[in-house]
This record gives sequence, structure tokens and C-alpha cells, in this order.
Amino acid sequence: MISSPDNEKLKLVRKLQDRRWRDKLGLFVCEGEDQVAAATAEPVELLIAGENVEAELLAQVATAGHPPRVIGVYRRADLPSLADRRATVALWQLSDPGNVGTLIRTADAFGAAVALSPGCADPTGPKAVRASAGSIWNVPTLAWDDLPAATPRVALVAHGGVPLPEANLTGPVILLLGSERDGLPREIDRDLEVTIPIGSAESLNVAAAGAIALYEWQRQNGPQ
Repeated sequence: MISSPDNEKLKLVRKLQDRRWRDKLGLFVCEGEDQVAAATAEPVELLIAGENVEAELLAQVATAGHPPRVIGVYRRADLPSLADRRATVALWQLSDPGNVGTLIRTADAFGAAVALSPGCADPTGPKAVRASAGSIWNVPTLAWDDLPAATPRVALVAHGGVPLPEANLTGPVILLLGSERDGLPREIDRDLEVTIPIGSAESLNVAAAGAIALYEWQRQNGPQ
């Protein structure tokens, strides 16, 4: 039973709250029974309150609002990476980990992959993992530079694009989503710009916009 806050396993969990350590060690943390149950790989470490670690100590190293009963440490290398999906959501400098995790969850629902540019929040950070609700284990992720060159690129823009219901999204597609503050830079290559028709609001949350675009893609192509 772990009874000291200086235990090396607890220190590891604390370190992995920092992206620099996640990058250095190639590890990340899943907090809570649902997250651990969703994992498709064996944990490097598994800490269970009341079984191999004191519950109070486990709560001290957790980031969730409610102390979890279990925390697992996993290898990034065990996450899916082959982007053999007909749709990819490409995220340009999305710094909010909640939005990144939510879009991974949405991509899972529609059978899509996710591409991340430099400057995006780490999808294996605690908040992103929670927001993905286990989908981090199902959705292939790839670097922006690894996007296939031949696949049509459709940029979601707040104003001035083709109305989304009128756009032809049949076949493979890359949906480009920019940050909420700055959007997509003009120098990002695109084949088409589309806009989601909305009422008086200035714009939609980026995760909501991605979900609507993926729904329209699936409507035109059928379930994947």
C-alpha cells in the first residue's frame, strides 16, 4: 500500500500533468474508472484507491474535480496513429484542450481522424483526455504535415463561404478548423470555404462547428 506522497509512482503521475514530461517520457494519464475502462492497452502503472494506494494520496495527484478511484499511466505509442479514415478534422493551433478532446470525441462518433498542427493543445493532456471521454483510444491522430495532399480540403469560415448544406462533401475530405480567436490563416491551402448558416450569433464554438460539419459530411456519404 502506497502511504507516502514521495512515492515514485505518485511523483510520476504529478510529472505527467506537464506536457514537457509527457513529451519526454512518452506517457500520459487516464483518471477515473471510465477512462481506464476505455483504454485498449495495458497500463504502465495502475493506482487504485484503497487497494495499492491511500485514497487521500491518489486524490492529491489527480486533476479531476472529483477524486478518482483509479488512475492509469499509459504509453502514447499505444494510441492509434494510422489515419485510414475518409474524413479528417484538421485543427490549426487550437490551444484549448477541452475543444481538442471534444473534437476527438466527435471524430470518433463520425468515423473520422484528427490532425493537429504545431501549437495545438496536447490531446493526451488531462483535460483533453477527459473531454474525449475515451475516444482518444479510437481515433487516429496525425501531424498536420502528414495530411494527404490529394484529399480535398474544406475550410470552415465564420462568414462568406458556401453555405454548408449546399457544399459538395461527398467522398474523402479534410475539414480545416482554425482557432476561435484567429481562425485559419489565409496562407493555409484550401479547395473550398464553407460557412455554417446561423442566426444572430457572431460564430459557433469550434467544437460545435466541427460536429455540425462532420454530421453534414456523414449525411451526404452515409455512415462510415
